[in-house]
Amino acid sequence: MESTMTHAIDVTDDTFEQVVIEGSKQRPVLVDLWAAWCGPCRTLGPILEKVAAERDGAFTLVKVDVDSNAVGNAVLQAVRSQSIPTVVAFKDGEPVSMFIGAYPEDEVNRFVDSLLPTEVELEASRAEAAAEAGDLETAERGFREVLVDDPANRDAALGLAELLIARDEFDEATPLVTAHLPDPQAESLHARIELAGWAANGSAGPLDSAKRLAAAGSWRDALDAMVASLADDRDDARQAMVTVFAALGDDDELVTEYRRRLAAALF
Repeated sequence: MESTMTHAIDVTDDTFEQVVIEGSKQRPVLVDLWAAWCGPCRTLGPILEKVAAERDGAFTLVKVDVDSNAVGNAVLQAVRSQSIPTVVAFKDGEPVSMFIGAYPEDEVNRFVDSLLPTEVELEASRAEAAAEAGDLETAERGFREVLVDDPANRDAALGLAELLIARDEFDEATPLVTAHLPDPQAESLHARIELAGWAANGSAGPLDSAKRLAAAGSWRDALDAMVASLADDRDDARQAMVTVFAALGDDDELVTEYRRRLAAALF
């Protein structure tokens, strides 16, 4: 059972998974690998706690006694460190950065700064939250403000593009999306833009009719027709199905089903 200090959590083999791996999916976790006999560890520990206190919950500070917990030595081995103190930063369940030795306070702060979101990134997150809450005006304003400061910001570009696509404003959305291909979210948004173009295609061929069905949201009928078109229009029908898969997303049951059918037809 972990004991909680003022600004750090003392973690054991039993609690490492929950506190570090799962916890780092919510905010960065700094793991201080130490031992009671280690003089530099006693120097670094208070510095880490001071920085954690000043950041007020922006990251979680965790301490692992390597003499008492096998997981501490496992982490040292994983990051190829042979000495302590070693501090390993975890984000999204994975180690992403580290340092070895008793860093001074200013260097510890620089290390922490490299892990935390910038103010622009926080603004993008706030805009995303506004979009999820249905406050689209605030979201759009936030995304646009972020892009003024950081034109390459992925979250703001794709967040704004999603709002524009919902309003059929494809001309402005397209460059925002294409700048971030092949990002999976950008691929999905790009597919939605392409589907909108299919709706206006008046050609009478079987594949064109299938595309119009997809643009109208008749996904199964569209995919059935695209599978049937593979015999006569193999490459274009395959690409049309790939576009529909991107628009629907990997988690959609139709994508799983029709990927199998596409593979069976092709191979």
